[in-house]
Amino acid sequence: MSPTDPLAPVERPDDSVLLSARGIRKSFGDNEVLRSIDLEVRRGEVVVLIGPSGSGKTTVLRALNGLETPGAGTIDFAGGPVIDFAAPVPKAQRYALRDRSAMVFQQHNLFPHMTVLQNVVEGPVRVQKVPKARAVAEASALLDRVGLAEKRDAYPFELSGGQQQRVGIVRALALKPQLLLFDEPTSALDPELVGEVLQVIKELADEGWTMVVVTHELSFARQAADEVLFMDGGVVVERGAPGTIFTNPTHERTRRFLDRILRPLEDGGQGDVSP
Repeated sequence: MSPTDPLAPVERPDDSVLLSARGIRKSFGDNEVLRSIDLEVRRGEVVVLIGPSGSGKTTVLRALNGLETPGAGTIDFAGGPVIDFAAPVPKAQRYALRDRSAMVFQQHNLFPHMTVLQNVVEGPVRVQKVPKARAVAEASALLDRVGLAEKRDAYPFELSGGQQQRVGIVRALALKPQLLLFDEPTSALDPELVGEVLQVIKELADEGWTMVVVTHELSFARQAADEVLFMDGGVVVERGAPGTIFTNPTHERTRRFLDRILRPLEDGGQGDVSP
């Protein structure tokens, strides 16, 4: 990534496997949230997770990013050792997951006391030890590409929700991750602001960035995904190309979920994303 090409992915897609997760399990007390999840992401691929609230989608992302420690399973992230959660995992290995990926959260999570530019350069300068002048130049180029150059000195409270989320995306890009993780990036936005954020994510997909996206925006999944995984009850019920999942799902649970979402939308409503 450079100021002249600020949205270029770190590695161009070559169709090799970037990340492989096998048998991932996670419980919170007696509640088993993930039940042997398998997930494979190839370079340049967009994998979209859909499913009802509480199905475990966000927990999958947090496990891939090292924010949650699974109780079992393995994660093989190209360029690092295979992490086996059957035994205690050293902090260094969990931190390595975060070094290779960056996450965009539902609620933006910007530092309220920092300007937009300060929010973006904080990670590269403090964590990655990038020279400040270079971090500022790259951050400025990224902000320009997403239409926020004039907001670099603004504070988060001065921005709309859509603008805040675009800053969150830029902050993730500034870390130059191999993998981008999006956790319901539009769920906290007013409906009229959803499109501007989805457009940025779609452009990143077109640029060849590798990403895993949790979303209820099924039209986005249809357009941008290479593979769609439908989750329910902590398991992957069905996976496949979006054309297959949305037009000819094989599992009854998938059909019921899509019927609850798509039929109200076709009738002009909001759909039902409850369990």
